[in-house]
Amino acid sequence: MDTLDLKKECSSLNRLTPEHILQQVEAALGLSCTNLCRPYNSYINRVYELSDRDGNGMVVKFYRPGRWSRQALEDEHDFLMELATAEIPVIAPLPLQKGGTLGQYEDMFFAVFPKKGGRCVDEFNDDQWLAIGTLLGRTHLVGAGKKPRDRVRMHPEVTTAAQVDFIRKSGLVPEDLMGSYTQITTRIIDEIRPLFAGSESIRIHGDCHTGNLIYRPGESFYLIDFDDMAVGPPVQDFWMLLPGPLDESFVAVDLLLEGYETFRPFDRTSLRLIEPLRAMRFIHYSAWCAHQVVEDGATTVMPDFGSRQYWQSEIDDLADQLERIREGGQPSGNDMF
Repeated sequence: MDTLDLKKECSSLNRLTPEHILQQVEAALGLSCTNLCRPYNSYINRVYELSDRDGNGMVVKFYRPGRWSRQALEDEHDFLMELATAEIPVIAPLPLQKGGTLGQYEDMFFAVFPKKGGRCVDEFNDDQWLAIGTLLGRTHLVGAGKKPRDRVRMHPEVTTAAQVDFIRKSGLVPEDLMGSYTQITTRIIDEIRPLFAGSESIRIHGDCHTGNLIYRPGESFYLIDFDDMAVGPPVQDFWMLLPGPLDESFVAVDLLLEGYETFRPFDRTSLRLIEPLRAMRFIHYSAWCAHQVVEDGATTVMPDFGSRQYWQSEIDDLADQLERIREGGQPSGNDMF
């Protein structure tokens, strides 16, 4: 079995100091900051709250080296700037003195954003479901306008196949479970691939869950954290918001789509992709954790990640999810609503 060279060298992110951070931001924006440099929780990047001398709050994000190319990060920023220009509530990066929105310090790219307070909402009322649908419809209207240069395409035989390959080569799956893991992931990819044939693929948020929606009274919802922006089916930005499986979420889906279709048509047959996308998310998360181990030599995301129990549970969960996919069928739009 091939194994990857597990890089356990200290990441340059871990060498960042408040002095370095403040110096880079002051030089990039051409202003003076206070001594505030408060770290935020972030597993992948390094994120800090700052303030200029006039009391304006800012958030600087140092992107993990090697995760995204310059073009990929510029794709994210371009999308955010287009959305902001269309007066869609997102938090776009601040322009830098030398032009653009992407700075660089050593091998790290960084961006500075205005600080926007808000709160997460765990349960949405009817008006809020409508508002979120409207927000996503407007976002996807802009997202459909052009393709990015270097963003992943969310598709089982592209992203998911690559993630499975990475996991298998990582050396993290116990040898006696490798056959079972390979078998279930291969079955899932083979069975869901035809469901994506002909499906629309546009720029989407990619990681649209309740934690990435902040509510600002008087301004409704802001869509934040476009780190996982991708090219994929619009329904990807719906399903993680739902309160349960599709057959238990008809009211929420109906309200979402009512708001969405005020601005953009939605192919309701694509709702059949929800359970396949959920299976892809399982694999995506395992691959994400595996990357942390490979790059850092450790992960703080899940204490038992990589254990035999973890991989057995993952295999069982994927098998259960495959059954859900098989039971779900391929309903037409008229069958659903």
